[in-house]
Amino acid sequence: MDNIEKIIPEVILENDIIKRIRKKRLVSRYITLIFSLLILSLVFNIFLVSTNIVSGGINGIAIIFKNLYKIDPSIVMFIVSVTLLLLSFIFLGAERTTGSIVATFIYPLLVKLTSNITELIAVDTSDLILVSIFVGIIGGFANGLIYKTGFSNGGLPIISQILYDKFGIPPGKSSLFINGTVVFIGGIFFGFTMVMYALIIIYINSIILEKVILGISNKKAFYIITNKDAKIKKYIIETLKHSVTTFNVKGGFLKKRDNVLLTVVPSREYFMAAEGIKEIDPDAFFLVCDAYQVEGGR
Repeated sequence: MDNIEKIIPEVILENDIIKRIRKKRLVSRYITLIFSLLILSLVFNIFLVSTNIVSGGINGIAIIFKNLYKIDPSIVMFIVSVTLLLLSFIFLGAERTTGSIVATFIYPLLVKLTSNITELIAVDTSDLILVSIFVGIIGGFANGLIYKTGFSNGGLPIISQILYDKFGIPPGKSSLFINGTVVFIGGIFFGFTMVMYALIIIYINSIILEKVILGISNKKAFYIITNKDAKIKKYIIETLKHSVTTFNVKGGFLKKRDNVLLTVVPSREYFMAAEGIKEIDPDAFFLVCDAYQVEGGR
């Protein structure tokens, strides 16, 4: 009974934190979401529809159905998105579905409203490599903004989430299989040369999306294990003018206890930090990784 009483307040606290996070900058987040969906709809109508590049997702499904059955892409998107949204409600619950609701209805609408954009904006799409690179960059940027706001663009990733929840299939693998299947079907109808262009879009999209979410790292985090921790700490604090955090660890093999020094320095000072450590202790073990976000500290 005591354990239950302890757990319930913790659950309430977690739910309260989630609610507060979701309410933060709500208006600006919705504006960013709609702006991002508008960009994606313009990219779809200007570049993907005219070139028949099937790069996965509901965009790819819409292009296939448009060419096979002459169905308006926005209608296909709406039907597929709503179907997936219902599946999300059934299998994932309302709490995890709310982030996809806006995109489910707004994106097909924006695709419909911008369907005649090529009559106003004439773009030469004959260079498919250039088109693929541009679509990958802009698409990755827009999708990154959506995920950064805490929302989702819905679509086929919902299937990956369901497969992970119910069968433990990693989302990365299922997403690769699902989108790969859509791209492959597109290759059957439009030629496998188009698959190569689709792969360019997918690859660039994933890189840009990650950069938008995490940002471009301009700092490096050093984790240092050394027998001369006092000297290295003094060098970092007094010479490089950066703070150092010390924490205790135990080696997995020798079971030996050591101190680990953690410091974050600007990328431009990487050379001075790394070489300084090696000068003080040539046998020092240190790990360097990108630090995308550094906040707080005393």
